[in-house]
Amino acid sequence: MKLDILAIGAHPDDVELGCGATIAKEISKGKKVGILDLTRGELGSRGSADLRDIEAINAAKILGVSVRENVAFADGFFINDKEHQLEIIKMIRKYQPEIVLCNAIDDRHIDHGKGSQLVSDACFLSGLIKIETKLDGKSQGKWRPKHVYHYIQWKNLEPDFVVDVSGFIDKKQDAVMAYSSQFYDPNSNEVETPITSKNFIDSINYRARDLGRLIGVEYAEGFTVERYVAVDSISDLI
Repeated sequence: MKLDILAIGAHPDDVELGCGATIAKEISKGKKVGILDLTRGELGSRGSADLRDIEAINAAKILGVSVRENVAFADGFFINDKEHQLEIIKMIRKYQPEIVLCNAIDDRHIDHGKGSQLVSDACFLSGLIKIETKLDGKSQGKWRPKHVYHYIQWKNLEPDFVVDVSGFIDKKQDAVMAYSSQFYDPNSNEVETPITSKNFIDSINYRARDLGRLIGVEYAEGFTVERYVAVDSISDLI
């Protein structure tokens, strides 16, 4: 299956939190979107890997993505080396996305920055013909995505561009809250973490609203880029 967009996150819920509304919007426009999780989030303070597998499936259904896979790297301990790069290359060549969305280049959780660089490097290497990969016993052809964009996560990084996601913030919030083990629950007896506060859940709305305010729309999501953003016409800007 060829995808228009492949969204990649170090942990299940990274994609939903970072670019869930953008994904929902693109799907509404007929784009084929998939999600690739690098780990099962097994080091999370709450819940379990098995529970997060179920939550990830439910979140994917809410967003309407075409496919979701997990390469099950070691949460907290995966590295950017040849072995891990080749696994990502196989996924890139399998789905041949035009656009890859991936973790923030710098963030509170160490896996986010690591995942960001790992995916970026794999996207480049995937386009090299002399790197040979096989999937299900079949040789794969080279493929390099046209664009790699990094969504913004915990840290308020300055975006290079923002996407108007007005009308899709509710779907994003629903997808995030599919991870009921991870976020605000006043009845939970599990340990409190920086992402279990009500303020964190509220931030999904108020951060998107603030970015929207800055461009004159209701809600927006921000991204950083690896090269200049190009437009065909100055009138393409909103």
